[in-house]
Amino acid sequence: MSDVASTRRLVKVILDEESIGRGSPDQEHERLIAIYDLVELNSFALPGHDGGPYVLHIALQEKKLCFDVRSHDGEPVIRHILSLTPFRRLLKDYFLVCESYYAAIRTATPAQIEAIDMGRRGLHNEGAVLLSERMDGKIECDFDTARRLFTLITALHWKG
Repeated sequence: MSDVASTRRLVKVILDEESIGRGSPDQEHERLIAIYDLVELNSFALPGHDGGPYVLHIALQEKKLCFDVRSHDGEPVIRHILSLTPFRRLLKDYFLVCESYYAAIRTATPAQIEAIDMGRRGLHNEGAVLLSERMDGKIECDFDTARRLFTLITALHWKG
């Protein structure tokens, strides 16, 4: 990994237990997987700041997502508050399609399962695009990282 690539990344993601709370064992498992995938492979930077790699603390403040970005040694760099209102319909649709997908696995044909999964992936991509738009000018990340961040957002909202 080049020096630039090693600084343009997240090395840790921390969820604020006080504001987000602990979930059921299944929810916690989904959150851990989402965090692992995000930290394992990402491209994350702040415009005009060359101090990475970064640690991302995520909290909820008044029903908004707070991305508290810190340097790898814990120094605060920027706090970005992200309204979840634009994501409501998308998250609702995403979870409905996921429920259909899990139900289809038991009874549907492979073609039906694939069609539902394509819809699920399409909504996931839409979530990544929306997230990228909402972070524009504040946080830079590639499409795959935006998808992984959206996965984490869905894991925070998943009811199990």
